Amino acid sequence: MSITSPRPTLRELLFQDGPEGPHAHHRSTITAPVFRHRPEATTEERWRLAYARLRHINTQLPVTPEELATNPRHLAALHEWTSVVDGGTTSLASIHYNLFLGSLLADHDSPPRDLTPYTSLAQIGTFLCTEHGHGNDAAALETTATYDAAHDAFVLNTPHDGATKYMPNTSPAGGPKTGVVAARLLVDGRDEGVFLFLTPLTDEYGPLPGVKIEPLPPRVGSPVDHCVTTFTDVRLPRTALIQGPHGRLTSDGTVSSTIGSPRKRFLTAIDRVTIGKLCMSASTLGGSRAALAVAVRYAELRKVSGPAGGTDRVPISAYLSHRSRLLDRVATAYAMTFLHRAVMDEWLSHSSTEPARAAERLSHSSTDPAEPPAQAQWLSHSPTQPPATSDRPAAERLVAVAKGWITYQARDIVTECRERCGARGLFPANGLADYPANVEGAITAEGDNLAVWSKAGAEMLFAHPLAEEQPEATGAENVTDVTFLRRALTTAERHWHRTARAALRAPGTQGDTFTRWNNAALPALTLVETYALGRASDAFATACTQAASPELTALHALFLLRHLQPHEGLLLAEGALTPDQIRALPTARATLTTLLSPHLTTFTDAFDIPEEHLNSLPLLAA
Repeated sequence: MSITSPRPTLRELLFQDGPEGPHAHHRSTITAPVFRHRPEATTEERWRLAYARLRHINTQLPVTPEELATNPRHLAALHEWTSVVDGGTTSLASIHYNLFLGSLLADHDSPPRDLTPYTSLAQIGTFLCTEHGHGNDAAALETTATYDAAHDAFVLNTPHDGATKYMPNTSPAGGPKTGVVAARLLVDGRDEGVFLFLTPLTDEYGPLPGVKIEPLPPRVGSPVDHCVTTFTDVRLPRTALIQGPHGRLTSDGTVSSTIGSPRKRFLTAIDRVTIGKLCMSASTLGGSRAALAVAVRYAELRKVSGPAGGTDRVPISAYLSHRSRLLDRVATAYAMTFLHRAVMDEWLSHSSTEPARAAERLSHSSTDPAEPPAQAQWLSHSPTQPPATSDRPAAERLVAVAKGWITYQARDIVTECRERCGARGLFPANGLADYPANVEGAITAEGDNLAVWSKAGAEMLFAHPLAEEQPEATGAENVTDVTFLRRALTTAERHWHRTARAALRAPGTQGDTFTRWNNAALPALTLVETYALGRASDAFATACTQAASPELTALHALFLLRHLQPHEGLLLAEGALTPDQIRALPTARATLTTLLSPHLTTFTDAFDIPEEHLNSLPLLAA
């Protein structure tokens, strides 16, 4: 690959599809005028605009909404591109297509439902799971759905204020809405665990009887109509119950399930949350790359006094102190993107996504056997049904680990980009100010990162193999050699894995599970972070092999050198780096920065952010 004309090759590495693929399609969709920023819009007007954008997306899909909802790769691509222009639209699309429609399509046990109101957006779908008193412990939620055997129906209730649904988009904004509601199924006084129920919420006149909706105050970032929602004796038909392996209600009113643990049944019922983690990660990829594209272009346009003072004016990018900070984040953005692609591939190879079975439920499939070219390319990337494999828990864990690492890196990137654009970056009209809050939303959505990483860390203590012991450094290794640096990272991962295991078994903790976990939690979290970094490096290395580009390999080395900095003391103590190699690291980072600086714009141009978006930002006006 020649660095002088890298865009097609780098774009292919980043997006892994052709001109008719999902990334190209969604990129084209956000060039429409409806996606340009409206600085004069009030909060409620921005709510309505987000729903208008959702409807525009729906009309432009080259496949049916059902096919989109059952294809995680294409759902993630949708999130990557809508997040460039409006995090609110991204949230609505994620809730409607993934959590709502995806949950309905996963039910292969109930009679077929007419999905036309939802696929046409005559009814907007929303998802009501977490409660005021139950967030990350949603398995303990308290909303109840009592089975009324005499009428073969359910009665939905919110027993107290702590069980109010918090904070789904249930207001009348955007039109009538229907929700998938998580509630505790009660049959003859028995608690059968948490199930999902299809529940009409509002019509064109407002909330339906028994449904109380109260708007929450506006939040920072791209606004969505967040509300608290309560239910009082809301009657639902038998068909409202969403069934599956987690549980089925038989004709005699008993519940059967192939899964023994109530907690596992709940997690199976909300299985779409795992795909949601991939989507949340993807949304911050799009925002991060867009923020970098804006900041790098601004650095070329913004003139400041030259180093000698006087009347000479130079682009702020001429200062290495400015350029190096952006280049570091560009390297990380490439690593985040490559990691996401690798994790998606691994998840799909072990998931039970079934587009073929979902297709049986299409309410408006084409009868033409010849698909149009765009649809054919989209469907050619559809996941197939693989055989069941014991690696699925590891794949789910990897999705969670990657979600935490990618979104945390995105927080750093968008904050740095805003800072590099100075005071102008604070104004939403300039395309940067909303990104940090949008990233914070992704960090919290589909499982708060710290909780998700804590679960992953606990599992990795013994379910994840200990990394192989690496040879000590001889001092002859080049500190920009990515293979050598990856070996050092493996040493760090092994150290934190062994440290966490030892902490779990420390004297005085036997028999007290909570104390044992608290003792091991911090090194286990560092293990998770180090493992994520290693997987990102591996994905970067694969891309470099495909590209055969010295510049991309140098960017990989810069990425590793930056992210190994917090581990340098440990690596010295473990013999993974010699004292002289530690001393050489700052010079190595500076040398790579100087080498790669002329290619900074080339790397961000490959992000392919639409000119329609960039040219609409006052910050980048000539």
